[in-house]
Amino acid sequence: MTTAISERDLWLQVLEKVQGEVKRPHFLTWFQNTAVLSFKEGLLVIGVPNVYAKDWLEQKLNGSLVDAIRTINPAVNEVQFEVDPKLSLPDDMRAIDVTKFFKDDKKVRKLPNKQEVKLVEGVASKCLNPKYRLANFVVGQNNRLAHAACTAVANSPGSMYNPLFIYGGVGLGKTHLLQAIGNEILSRNPDKVVVYITSERFTNEIIEAIGKRNSKAFKDRYRKVDCLIIDDIQFLANKEMTQEEFFHTFNELYDNNKQIIISSDRAPKELSVLKDRLVSRFEMGMIVDVAFPDYETRLAILHSKCMEYEILIDPDVLEFIAMNVHSSVRELEGVLMQAIAQAQLEQSTPTVRSVASILKKLRKADAIQGMDSYQEMPSNKPTSSDDVVEIVARHFKVSQEDILGESR
Repeated sequence: MTTAISERDLWLQVLEKVQGEVKRPHFLTWFQNTAVLSFKEGLLVIGVPNVYAKDWLEQKLNGSLVDAIRTINPAVNEVQFEVDPKLSLPDDMRAIDVTKFFKDDKKVRKLPNKQEVKLVEGVASKCLNPKYRLANFVVGQNNRLAHAACTAVANSPGSMYNPLFIYGGVGLGKTHLLQAIGNEILSRNPDKVVVYITSERFTNEIIEAIGKRNSKAFKDRYRKVDCLIIDDIQFLANKEMTQEEFFHTFNELYDNNKQIIISSDRAPKELSVLKDRLVSRFEMGMIVDVAFPDYETRLAILHSKCMEYEILIDPDVLEFIAMNVHSSVRELEGVLMQAIAQAQLEQSTPTVRSVASILKKLRKADAIQGMDSYQEMPSNKPTSSDDVVEIVARHFKVSQEDILGESR
């Protein structure tokens, strides 16, 4: 690398050149929080925050990026992309915020230090929970595509993946993603009107509006938003009037390039309880699923929760929970919180034994895995000689009789 330009300045110049050649939604989605990791012997390594950014850049722009870079520094012969999750952290000074390339555009703003959540006056159900952010959503193989799609929508609502349909089982993070999109949109665009509502609440408001003969106010409320987020759309089943109203609301918003985001417990094609013309609207956009996380992701979720609550817990305990909870992320977090609460009441710390006790109340004892892998003592009683013998015997896979007997 020549001394005339630093690696960071090189990448800034490349980004400035590329942003005029790539669609804004793509640029904001795939180049955000990128950085130069190294430059040696003609090889420039670019760090990206996730595997989806890596795949997209490699497939779509690798050749043109090399050309753009070589016009600035001819010493670059090859470009490689490497995933570095730390680039997503707010305090990583290497990452480049690409929104500044549109600093004169009021529609793109740098995220403020504190969450700004705008509520539409008069409708409490539109509230967004500020704790739900894309930054604190743990990404794994089960939800990478969903997270990438949500990031794209948050960066450019109404133009990327509209509508966005997210489906998956109960307690897997769909609501987190839905509300996170709303929060991110408002962070960048505080003047936007974002509405989050469950399908049940949507139905109740329709009934209330009809009862008060105030249908116009209801329509104005939902058809003049910038982003409508409907959670659990499957509960519109057998509600003909609500489906009809939502159909017309959908069309009005879509025709005006307003973002629509929907969640369900199943894919659109499996929503036989809804009208075909409504389902066909859902299939017009991006459809992504959220599956149950694998062991590594479950463990990462538990570590993330401990960091959020600033609690130190033995890694063995977290591994034990991750090994035994398979039904939902909600149950995963629930078991962790029960273990923490129980330990606080007993003025101790969570242990594998205490977690096993909690799990036994939730399921059959023989369903608990991994107890034999952990050698720990109960925290609420003194260690006895019998305890020591039991642990040593288990560790060395010998019987207690062999240890206590005359033979060595």
